[in-house]
Formats: sequence, C-alpha cells, structure tokens
Amino acid sequence: MYQTLHWKGDANGSLFLIDQTLLPTEFKEIECLTAQNVWEAIKVLQVRGAPAIGVSAAYGVVIGLQEFRQTDRSAFDAKLTEVTGYLASSRPTAVNLFWALDRMSAVAIANQHLTSADMHDRLFQEANAINDEDREMCLAIGRHGSQLIENGTGVLTHCNAGALATAGEGTALSVFFAAAAQGKTIRVYADETRPLLQGARLTAWELQQRNIPVTVICDNMAAQVMKEGKINAVVTGADRIAANGDSANKIGTYGVAVLARAHNIPFYVAAPSSTFDLSLAHGDSIPIEQRSRDEVALGFGRQTVPDNVDVYNPAFDVTPANLITAIITERGIIRNPSAESVATHLS
Repeated sequence: MYQTLHWKGDANGSLFLIDQTLLPTEFKEIECLTAQNVWEAIKVLQVRGAPAIGVSAAYGVVIGLQEFRQTDRSAFDAKLTEVTGYLASSRPTAVNLFWALDRMSAVAIANQHLTSADMHDRLFQEANAINDEDREMCLAIGRHGSQLIENGTGVLTHCNAGALATAGEGTALSVFFAAAAQGKTIRVYADETRPLLQGARLTAWELQQRNIPVTVICDNMAAQVMKEGKINAVVTGADRIAANGDSANKIGTYGVAVLARAHNIPFYVAAPSSTFDLSLAHGDSIPIEQRSRDEVALGFGRQTVPDNVDVYNPAFDVTPANLITAIITERGIIRNPSAESVATHLS
C-alpha cells in the first residue's frame, strides 16, 4: 500500500522517501538527488527507524558517487570515503547506519580490480541487496514474533517500528501484521511517544492502513492501562543492541519496560541481527543522540516552555537486558537475553 523508500532507475537513478514529518495529515514523497539530500532526510527524520536509515544510507553512497563513474579508482575511492563519512555524521545512535556504510566500503575494498563505473554498478547491486535483505528480515521477524502473541491479546508498542521504519513490513509492527494475517484478533495500544509523536502520527497511521484496531494513549497513561489489564504484552523495536542484550530505543522505552516488569507483562524487543553492536559490552557505551531544544519547547510550532528555560532532549534511552523477556530477530527468539545467549544466537 505504501513504500517507505524505493529507487527509480539504474545506478544513475534516485531515491524516493516518504516524508514522515508530514504524516498523518499529508502523504508526500521526496526525491533524493544528492548525498546531502539523504543526509538531511535522515537528520530531520523524514526517514527514520534503524533499518530504513541503513538502507537509505546505502543508496546515499550510490547517489554520492554518480558523478565519479568516469574518474580513476583513486579519486573514486577517495570520494567513497568522503561520502560514507559524511552520511555517518547524520545520526549517532542507530547502528544500522554504520553497518550499511561499512558494508558498502568493504565491497569497494574487495573489488579493487574494477573500473570506477563497474565499481559504482557493483555498489548499486549491494544497496539493492541490503534493501531486499531488509524486506526478508522483516517477514522473518514477523513469523517468529507472532508465536508470542495470543489471540485476543492487547499489546502496547512505543514509537514506530513498522514499515515506515524499514524497507519492508517493519520489526515490532511486523509481529502484529503477521499475527493478524494468521487470523488472530489483537488490539494495539500506541504510546504517543513524545516529543515528536511517532506513535500517534506514524504507528496509528500504519495500523489504520492495515485495519488493525489501534488506540493511542499519552505516554504517561501506560501504567494505568496496564493496571486495568488491557495490556498482555509489550513489543518495541531497537536502534542498537549491545553484546549483553541491553537495547537502545526511542526515549521512553526504558520506562515502559520498568512498568511492564511491575505488572508482570512480557516485554519483547524486535530487531534485525544487524542492530547488534558486539563491540559494546553493555548499553552504557551506546551513544545517545541529543536533539534540539525546539522539539520540546516549540513542538509542532507552538511554544510550550518559557523562554530561557533549559530543555534536556535525549532521543533514546537504554533498556537493560534483565527487563527484556526476549529479543526477536530474523533468526529466531533470544529468551532471557544475556551476553552468552546473544553470542550463541548470532554465531
């Protein structure tokens, strides 16, 4: 029904993205013709979600090298280094961004014998492969995760980890899509997810498109909704997962996990294996993006904080592994995540 991102043309074509800052009231695609266009789309959240950011960055490399097809390889490789470094500076937390850029660079290193034009075509093939793999990954996460969702379940999700956050069906929302496709009746409760309201604007929109019952609640209502017995499971996405299973996701996720534990509700994280950063032993080492004061003080154009009052606006928080019932990946389910179970799962 909609594609978060898609490419038109050959290696000299362009990337199209849904401008997610305009949803749910306006559906519009933007065309990225330069690496700067892709960088800006990632930075200002026109495209967001770790997997979608990774795929977009891979295509951003292709776009950034289009004018270097006829140069010698040394100039081509120098531009590749410049473009990947530039795109990597767009957002610091989502590890899929760096994973995709490293993968593109590795392909160039492994194919030094190719001409610049042939190398550019090969990078285009790799970006397409990353895109296709992401789609398959989403379907697999949905298959595995739907086993954890019972018929008649009320489920809570935070932020948006749906098709708008990936090239395919999503991560957390793919679990709901798969469950619904199996004939299970579910009701999703979507946290607004302040300050940018990705849950209210994006998750609710996606579920409405799929005819899955959805109820939007303010972030500070989650405890009460759990207490009332409306929630049987929580499923969120992740932007980076440390080697021990500590998971970074949109700010507020940690609080939801604490509430789930207090109410004996299972808390599941759905993310591809590429979201794991095994170089980080635990979540304290995950870099947390700090975003602008205006997102809180002037949210959607209306001032809600007095002038000259400080605002603290971290975009993510880290949920400790001991609060996570299971992590769902395209490979299966990691129950009671730990350094040992994560290593076994990924080996």
